[in-house]
Amino acid sequence: MRHRLLVAIALTILLAQAHAQLRIGQPSGFSGSVAAGVKENTEGARLYFDAVNARGGVHGEKIELISVDDKFDPKVTVQVARELITQRGVLALFLNRGTPHSEALLPLLAEHQVPLVAPSTGAMVLHQPVNPWVFNVRATYQREAARAVEHLASIGQNRIAIIETDDSFGADSAAGAMQGFAKAKLEPVLRQKTPRDKPDYSAVAAEIAQRQAHAVMVIASAGNTANAVKALRAAGSRAQVVTLSNNASDGFIQLLGEHARGVIVTQVFPNERSVSYPLIKEAQDLAKAKGLAGVSPAMMEGFAGAKVVVEGLRRAGPNPTPQKLRDALEGMSRYDLGGLTVSYSPSNHTGLDFADLSIIDASGRFRR
Repeated sequence: MRHRLLVAIALTILLAQAHAQLRIGQPSGFSGSVAAGVKENTEGARLYFDAVNARGGVHGEKIELISVDDKFDPKVTVQVARELITQRGVLALFLNRGTPHSEALLPLLAEHQVPLVAPSTGAMVLHQPVNPWVFNVRATYQREAARAVEHLASIGQNRIAIIETDDSFGADSAAGAMQGFAKAKLEPVLRQKTPRDKPDYSAVAAEIAQRQAHAVMVIASAGNTANAVKALRAAGSRAQVVTLSNNASDGFIQLLGEHARGVIVTQVFPNERSVSYPLIKEAQDLAKAKGLAGVSPAMMEGFAGAKVVVEGLRRAGPNPTPQKLRDALEGMSRYDLGGLTVSYSPSNHTGLDFADLSIIDASGRFRR
């Protein structure tokens, strides 16, 4: 009887050791208008986490990414994030999508003292003032939007309209666009807010066509941006369309369909085929080993974020807590992701400042 008991205890210990101990929670929009990009973000993150686990994990413990659908609803984001923290015991929240959603999480992070790493948003509110529990990896939307407007102005496309979703993401990104307008000494020919949920773009598309805009910046989710492009074309506008990196996914290209060619999408990571960056080569090699054709920009965002999480866990040491992970991240100075350097300090949780432009070519791929 005692022998059986000892065997049972030994098996229980072995099973416990076999299970992932380092739990990371991801509340994000796996359904709804951002689902395509979210799934690619997550695929990129899992690519790196799986590689680390295959090598034995971190300090002998495997990483478990617990991804939960928040239906792209800020209220649901808070609900499922609270469950991840209180019921699943995650060490950090990670790679959630959406500006209003991230804002809604901030009180929860402070209440439970759990870090949020690599939120998939460039919201300025996550950068300034510095939040002790938020560690950004990607650049801000304001930097992207300003860069895009400056580029359009530099090639003579001076009649630029803005369509922005009526929420904090739209307002934040449009503020960056206005910085670009100011630098170029221009004003938008039209700036129109549209509802976040199920907007009808037919009226604003007709007005843009009537005003003969050279270009249109669409600040919205992937599904809504695709619908805006289709409405513009239906209204007879041939304006150059530019959108932000929240739409830098293969899924967004598929949503655009026949209207994809020529759409400019800002990017916050180097060309996903530029293997001169060790970060890109590492991701490409791991993707090919899994039988994937390659990686998308959205996958690279998840991959880079996962690298930051793993490095934080390594520096936190064995048996980490959320507080130990937070402290380890804040002490991370000049960490080389592979050609891009991330540094944090008590006064700086911004991460990278990389911003670039891409255009969708005739084959349905992002080109730089």
